[in-house]
Amino acid sequence: MDISIVVPLYNEAESLPELTDWIRRVMQANNFSYEIVLVDDGSKDNSWQIIQDLKKSHEQITGIKFRRNYGKSAALNVGFAATQGDVVITMDADLQDSPDEIPELYDRIKNQGADLVSGWKKKRYDPLTKTIPTKLFNAVTRSVSGIDNLHDFNCGLKAYKKDVVKSIEVYGEMHRYIPVIAKWAGFSEIQEQVVQHFPRKYGTTKFGPGRFVKGFLDLMSIFFVGKFGKRPMHFFGPIGVMSFLLGFGITIYLICEKLISIAAGTTYRNVTDQPLFYLSLLAIMIGTQLFLTGFIAELVSRNSSERNKYHIEQVV
Repeated sequence: MDISIVVPLYNEAESLPELTDWIRRVMQANNFSYEIVLVDDGSKDNSWQIIQDLKKSHEQITGIKFRRNYGKSAALNVGFAATQGDVVITMDADLQDSPDEIPELYDRIKNQGADLVSGWKKKRYDPLTKTIPTKLFNAVTRSVSGIDNLHDFNCGLKAYKKDVVKSIEVYGEMHRYIPVIAKWAGFSEIQEQVVQHFPRKYGTTKFGPGRFVKGFLDLMSIFFVGKFGKRPMHFFGPIGVMSFLLGFGITIYLICEKLISIAAGTTYRNVTDQPLFYLSLLAIMIGTQLFLTGFIAELVSRNSSERNKYHIEQVV
């Protein structure tokens, strides 16, 4: 199969028929063998009924329905697991992404050696309350990740080599940083393509202001897991040792100061009467705890079996 198209959706009943017809026209015009994986993330409208009706006349459609809303990352992760195509395309269901971009995205992956191609909506039709924070987060992500050739990490329109989607894991709110996850997984050919962005035709956006806080926290998680996920002691250990040695050094200093004062016959304060002594104890305790945290993290090493378990109600 040439292409798998993964479409996560939540309450997008109005746009689904138009989107799938548009995709079918593009696929037929380019003679692609393809599938469309529609992942219903617990919609409250009749999106699932629409998917079932579309399946009857469009055999390339596969529908997956979550029992409740888990989020876009969960929908993408399950969609990736279900794909069979050599190239995987993701796009949003709100008709703001154009299926006409698919042939060029496919060519970049199949014939030009890219592992991942991320869309860049150079001209956006979003309000300033969305575009300004997005630019800020993209700048921070470029700085933290070292992927300095991407302008829009969170664009829903992306193309992947099959090996990429079968090698990465997306959870939490980390769909925003899939290029970063792919880079940490060893896929270095990450490119960008300017794509069209259309105004929303149906419904309203499903993401509120809270997504920026969650996005920042997930960026920090990706940075830590990518850099120290296999060796957490390398992060906690040095900080813990430095804190312990600082506290221990201050304690030795205070004891030596008292002994020198006794030997010289001058006035002195007891070590335990000095605030610096308690700060040194605190530093020793923190250092010990950080070191033990690193040791325990080494043992655990991200082996949670429930992190990416979702209840699927139905598949068609």
